[in-house]
Amino acid sequence: MLAIVCPGQGSQTPGFLAPWRELEGVPSLLDRLSAAAGVDLTAHGTVSDEETIKDTAVAQPLIVAAGLVAADVLGLDALAPDHVLAAGHSVGEITAAAVAGVLSPEDALALVRVRATGMAEAAAASPTGMAAVVGGDQDEVLAAVEAAGLTSANVNGGGQIVAAGTQDALDALGAQPPARARVIPLKVAGAFHTEHMRPAVDALAAHVTGLSPADPRLTLLSNREGAAVASGTEVLERIVNQVTRPVRWDLCMEAMAERGVTGILEVLPGGTLAGLAKRGLKGVPSLAVKAPEDLDAARAFIAEHTA
Repeated sequence: MLAIVCPGQGSQTPGFLAPWRELEGVPSLLDRLSAAAGVDLTAHGTVSDEETIKDTAVAQPLIVAAGLVAADVLGLDALAPDHVLAAGHSVGEITAAAVAGVLSPEDALALVRVRATGMAEAAAASPTGMAAVVGGDQDEVLAAVEAAGLTSANVNGGGQIVAAGTQDALDALGAQPPARARVIPLKVAGAFHTEHMRPAVDALAAHVTGLSPADPRLTLLSNREGAAVASGTEVLERIVNQVTRPVRWDLCMEAMAERGVTGILEVLPGGTLAGLAKRGLKGVPSLAVKAPEDLDAARAFIAEHTA
């Protein structure tokens, strides 16, 4: 059983799409996705600097587009559904929905455009942010985050929880971290997956009413609690709601284990979720797609875990 996992914001790096543009069909696909997103994805994926692609309005479309480029090159839409599931972390849930056939690539980029713009505007309203809390006892960390007036916005498993909220509260948590834990500030522009993002919800909810989603052709896990969602309409409802709800990637990994996943394939820009799998799904092989040089290994990995 193969799990296709799609990363979230913060996984992008300057120039990471440059070698992918050398592959047949990728430049035209990026042009189509750029038109849907209203963002020059080719420029941002090849020449834009780190500060530019950190901007939420740029980062989210770029990450979704990159995942769909890798999915297209690998032919993931042709995989038989019996031995494949998909899941995405935060904005990666939109990538996963497209991989599972709920949305066309163009609809996915139009959707993420609305999400990213709304979240960027909400983040600009007040100084907020996120920090990874690594190590410590999970219950103690969750309690410390709450006591600091913060939200556990991502519970990622493998000893990692992401706290989100006002910058002052994050600074206070960093000054007095939970026992045996480190607090590491993240390069994101706001307190995602908290009530600070509430202003972004209405526009996103209005946008999805104009979409015609298909039901997932692959098992699609929700990052709300790791449950499989069989209705395309419900998938979109959950994508809207997750803007202000915590991401429970730990429960997604538990669901993968329960479903007998034997391999984790992380699409471009890969690395983060494969790293979490090494700690949260010990013994389950993972492969992160980062560059075209990874494609042959990825194809062999897919064949091995869908047989």
